[in-house]
Amino acid sequence: MDDTDRQLLSLLAENARRPVADLARDLGLARSTVQARLERLERTGAIAGYAVRLGQDIRRGEIRATVLLALEPRATGAVVTRLAKMPEVESAHTASGRADLVLTLAAPTTAELDAALDLLGTIDGVKSTETLIHLSTKIDRLGQT
Repeated sequence: MDDTDRQLLSLLAENARRPVADLARDLGLARSTVQARLERLERTGAIAGYAVRLGQDIRRGEIRATVLLALEPRATGAVVTRLAKMPEVESAHTASGRADLVLTLAAPTTAELDAALDLLGTIDGVKSTETLIHLSTKIDRLGQT
């Protein structure tokens, strides 16, 4: 990956729906060159896909929480399989330190978030949970809010 690829990815991160002709103009390259670069970046997995970023008005009503999970030894695979079936789980990351997994949950109501948190505690292999409710977002470089 060279500087031009990084510039192209940066432009796509701002707006993945930009026409290839516009990207080519901004990069000072031929349209066919940019198209070939996009195809290569997709083929090699540098671009894993294109997604919709929901606007703040849609996401505003959701209550979010970060949950720290401590797991029993060798339970990660089974726990992640169960987490993948929970629609409230937006992301799950392995971590070092006192938590083995760090989750982001979202639910439309406190009751639904509470139910999801209760379910986490019943999953085999989960030793303990710690929940941090998000009050407001001050910085969001991923543009999700």
